[in-house]
Amino acid sequence: MQGANDVWNWDYAWEVLPEVAGDGLLVTIQATVIGSIVAYVLGLVLALLRRSQIRVVSVVTTGFIELIRSTPLLVQIFFMFFVLPDIGLRFDALTTGIIAIGLHYSTYTAEVYRAGIEAVPVGQWEAATALSLPRSRTWIGVILPQAIPRVLPALGNYTISMLKETPLLLTIGVTDIVGTAFQEGSSAFRYVEPITIAGVLFLVMSFLASLLTRWMERRVGTI
Repeated sequence: MQGANDVWNWDYAWEVLPEVAGDGLLVTIQATVIGSIVAYVLGLVLALLRRSQIRVVSVVTTGFIELIRSTPLLVQIFFMFFVLPDIGLRFDALTTGIIAIGLHYSTYTAEVYRAGIEAVPVGQWEAATALSLPRSRTWIGVILPQAIPRVLPALGNYTISMLKETPLLLTIGVTDIVGTAFQEGSSAFRYVEPITIAGVLFLVMSFLASLLTRWMERRVGTI
């Protein structure tokens, strides 16, 4: 019968912990944070373009959103990494992954922003019109300050989703937590410890992110 020490080796676990929680963790956080920023900013742009009074802009934006939402993230990562270089658009693997994650989730955050904007009372629009406020000032000074706080919790949930999608970047050579764990496991032909450590790190980060999201929900509830 196989003993407990044959399944889990604490000495080896402590040995690989600094490696898995080192550069791999940094890459995962970097991809998640920058990807989230791209998703939030581009998502807001898409939401505004979708509400454009120019029908062509609105229709094209809607079509783009549906196209991205209807195709898998992994396919989009492969397309950007293997196909775009053929037309002269070449980025390193990490940059490609960040752009892919940010672009993919921007189509979801766009819908979140749209819901937040539509939740702003009609009276706010009417008041801005009665005051003859320029359209740009209406958006920046009246609508968005009311819409964005309402959608912060939902955006936080998408950040957690992006965190859990970062291992997909391993397919184009980005060594995140999972990639580092796999490399450590391959070098010693022991995978239980490094893969378990990677899973625990994701669990901890997701839990901390969920706590932050709940805090934002409470904050928004007091606004």
